[in-house]
Amino acid sequence: MTTLSITELSKELRHAIEQLETTGSLDEVGIVMRVGDGVAWIHGLHSAGYSEVLQIETDDGIVEAFALNLLEDEIGAVLLGRDMGVKAGQTVRLKGTVLDVPVGPELLGRVVDPLGRPLDGGPAIKTKQRGIVEREAIGVMGRKSVHEPLMTGIASIDAMFPIGRGQRELIIGDRQTGKTALAIDTMINQAKQKTGVINVYVAVGQKLSKIARLVERLKQEGVMEQTIVVATSPSDPASLLYLAPYSGTAMGEYFRDNSQHALMIYDDLTKHAVAYRQMSLLLRRPPGREAYPGDVFYLHSRLLERSAKLSDDLGAGSLTALPIIETQAGDISAYIPTNVISITDGQIFLETDLFYQGIRPAISAGLSVSRVGGAAQTGAVKAVSGSLKLGLSQFRELASFAQFGSDLDASTKQQIELGQRLTELLKQPQYQPMSIWQQVASIAAVTRGYFDEVAPSKVKDAQAALLTKLWADHKKDMQELEKGGKPTDELYAVIEKTARSVVKGFAG
Repeated sequence: MTTLSITELSKELRHAIEQLETTGSLDEVGIVMRVGDGVAWIHGLHSAGYSEVLQIETDDGIVEAFALNLLEDEIGAVLLGRDMGVKAGQTVRLKGTVLDVPVGPELLGRVVDPLGRPLDGGPAIKTKQRGIVEREAIGVMGRKSVHEPLMTGIASIDAMFPIGRGQRELIIGDRQTGKTALAIDTMINQAKQKTGVINVYVAVGQKLSKIARLVERLKQEGVMEQTIVVATSPSDPASLLYLAPYSGTAMGEYFRDNSQHALMIYDDLTKHAVAYRQMSLLLRRPPGREAYPGDVFYLHSRLLERSAKLSDDLGAGSLTALPIIETQAGDISAYIPTNVISITDGQIFLETDLFYQGIRPAISAGLSVSRVGGAAQTGAVKAVSGSLKLGLSQFRELASFAQFGSDLDASTKQQIELGQRLTELLKQPQYQPMSIWQQVASIAAVTRGYFDEVAPSKVKDAQAALLTKLWADHKKDMQELEKGGKPTDELYAVIEKTARSVVKGFAG
């Protein structure tokens, strides 16, 4: 850490500080008092505001920082980059702007850092507009209730825990349980269904190799051209990890404010909270529970409050958030998980046990909930999903008795078999999101009893055969179903007739 002793202050700096105080220039000019671990303490700059950009004049050129601690006689500024060239005694000036990033359609298809600088080896990005990193959320009167569905293409989510445009749905679970996979499939589905939703994927402290694989996959699936990736790695300074979600949100807000729809994925906010804790401790803020500062709730609430469905007067755009939180040994009652659960409009909890049993996506039907999306659920999926949740919950209650199969009455056996079929049906491979008609036809076939003669182990094969035959023989009906309206009796009859003919090959 570079600092100045009292003796050095009296020799070199005291004179400079006195001069500045005499001329009244301390409002516009400051002096670095000490620096280390990415934080510079600055004397002067009395007119500096929160999140304002400061320019430190070093031997190697200008180094930028932003004000985070505004104390009575000094400023705690976080450096936007390395602190190698910054030394005590250097002059600091106000840039005259708060922290902002480039925003606009020019960013689509690109991988950038939290300051909008390209990381993909492509040309420099020149945008017509810049967005403020930390913006106030839209007020209540500027919002509209969530009423349009945001289809993920994952049958268990769209049927049981639906997400609407403008909602904030938390994805939570232990590491390596498929949290990012859910988010990627949702992004792929936006391109596959041509919804026009722009994806903004924010990687907070993720390995660069993982980000490279993700970008490659998105290119393969044709999703990258409507996606912005904001990337930070574990080797980046804590300041960039802290800024990444806010910068990504500013990029997403551009589309929301221009009557378009954007989907934000924060992967993950656990690392974001850790980066903020690191910065706060370096800024000498008092540590609280688990060494987090007292305002760690506000860290995420002011971020997620920016997701909204705008009113018609403001263009009716939307910003939907899928924050990701990593738990330790499934403990959702820990500090950061409970904070984010209380901010969001529901959560999708992924269970490690289910994942290792081969039930993927490993979504817990008991601990997951959507508090808003039911109002936005498509009529088609809603019509068949009511009995799906009921069947699964009854199966969970009875599952412990399944081992005593010979002692069960016929109705209990039937409930257990239905639950086993539903569990099998909801298994879904990664990178294969399902369209509305596929979800409706599949769920109806099981919940309405058309697949009662199919053994649970053959359900996936029967489902594939049913969907192939329906598309081949009844394409127009399926296209009608894809519009999302409540299925008519005629449509159910078509699904039943096709299912009955398919079942013959899988009975037993």
